[in-house]
Amino acid sequence: MINIWEVEETNKMIEQENLDVRTITLGISLLDCIDSDLGQLNKNIYEKITSTAKNLVAVGEEIEKEYCIPIVNKRISVTPIALVGGAACKCSEDFVTIAKTLDRAAKRVGVNFLGGYTALVSKGMTKSDELLIRSIPQALTETDVVCSSVNVGSTKTGIDMDAVRLMGEMISETAKVSEKKSLNGCAKLVVFCNAPDDNPFMAGAFHGVTEEDAIINVGVSGPGVMRRALTAVRGESFGVLCETIKKTAFKITRVGQLVAQEASKRLGIPFGIIDLSLAPTPAIGDSVADVLQEIGLEYAGAPGTTAALALLNDQVKKGGVMASSYVGGLSGAFIPVSEDQGMINAAQAGALSIEKLEAMTCVCSVGLDMIAIPGDTKPATIAGIIADEMAIGMINQKTTAARLIPCPGKTVGDMVEFGGLLGYAPVMAVNPFSCDTFVNRSGRIPAPIHSFKN
Repeated sequence: MINIWEVEETNKMIEQENLDVRTITLGISLLDCIDSDLGQLNKNIYEKITSTAKNLVAVGEEIEKEYCIPIVNKRISVTPIALVGGAACKCSEDFVTIAKTLDRAAKRVGVNFLGGYTALVSKGMTKSDELLIRSIPQALTETDVVCSSVNVGSTKTGIDMDAVRLMGEMISETAKVSEKKSLNGCAKLVVFCNAPDDNPFMAGAFHGVTEEDAIINVGVSGPGVMRRALTAVRGESFGVLCETIKKTAFKITRVGQLVAQEASKRLGIPFGIIDLSLAPTPAIGDSVADVLQEIGLEYAGAPGTTAALALLNDQVKKGGVMASSYVGGLSGAFIPVSEDQGMINAAQAGALSIEKLEAMTCVCSVGLDMIAIPGDTKPATIAGIIADEMAIGMINQKTTAARLIPCPGKTVGDMVEFGGLLGYAPVMAVNPFSCDTFVNRSGRIPAPIHSFKN
C-alpha cells in the first residue's frame, strides 16, 4: 500500500532534489534483418527500428505527464552491428552506411541516442569485427546520435590486446576527424570489459543476443535525492549511514519500476531490467561527488574516497534489489567527470587524478568515464590506460569501461565543452612515461585462474 506521506515524499524528490528516470531504452534485435545484400540489409534495419520504436517517445511523454516524473532520455539499443553486418559488409565504408541508416531511423522516431554500433572481441576479432572497429571514426563523425562500444575483455576470456591497441588508435583518430564537429566523437565511444547484455545507458548500450526480440530497460538516477537524505544523518554512525542509503535507493528504484511497468504495458513490449545506478548530470545538486562529500570528504579524490564509494555502491544495490526483482545493467554509482559538477570541481582543485579514478573503478560502476585528455596523447598511451581499466574488470569479475576523449589543441587545465547532459570537463594530466613496448606485443592477456569454474 502507498500512503499519502509516501506520495508527498516522492513529489518532493522530483520537484526539489532532481529525481528523474534517466532513460527508457528500447532494445531491438536486428538478427532477423541480416541479408547478404547491403542495400536490403539497410532497408530491413530501418524498417525494423522505425516500426518497433514508433510509439516509444510518445509513450514516454505520456508517462511523464500522467505521473509528473521527468524521463530525461528515450533511447534505442540494437544488436551489435558487427554481427548484423558481417554477411554484407566487405569494407569499413559498408559499415558506415549502416551507421547512417541507424542515425536516420533514430531521428525518425525521435530518440536521443541509439547504441549498438558495437563489436564483441574479448577473445579475438573476426574480419567483420575489425572492419567495424576501423569504421568507427568515420561513422561517429558522419552521424549525430549513434553511439559505439567495443568489448575487448572478460573474466572468462582475458583481454584481447590486439583490440586494445587498435582501440587506442581509433580513439585518437576519432578525436582528430571529429575536431570540427560540435561534439567530439569520442564522447559517443566506450571500451568495455565484461559488458552486460542489458545496459540501458549510453554510450555502451547494445541489445545482447541473449535478449528477446524487443525489450524495455529503464535506468534511474537520483544523486540529488541521495545527498539530501544524507544531510539529515551528518555525524551519525556507519550503520545509520548505510540504512539511510538503502532506504533512499529503494524509493528511487520504485519510481523506476513504476515507469518501466507502464512503458512495457503501453508499448506491448516485455519489461527487462531496472538499472539502479546513481547517474549524475551537470546540474547543480545532481552529483555523485557531492554525495561523497556529504559522507565526509572535502573533495572526491581525498583519502577515504574509494572506501566511501564502496560503501555507497553496495548500499545502493542492497536497497535497489529490494525494490525490483529484475535489477541488471550496470547498477551502482557512475563517476563521469564531465557530467558531474562535483567531479569537475575536484579535478580543478587537484584532488582528483586519472590514477585515483582508476582506483575508484574497483568498487563502482563502469570506470574512466568522460575524461578529457590532452589532444597529443599517443595512441599507445591511450591503449595502456584502457588495458589497466580492462584488467580491473577482468580480475574483479565486474564491468569496467573507458570513455577517454583526446581534445585536439587542448592541454592540461584547459576546459572543454561537450554540451547538454555530457557537460564540460577540465583536460586531465596523463602519465607521460611510455608503455609502447607493452601494448605493441601481439595476442591476448590470459583469463585469470579464478575464471575457470566449469
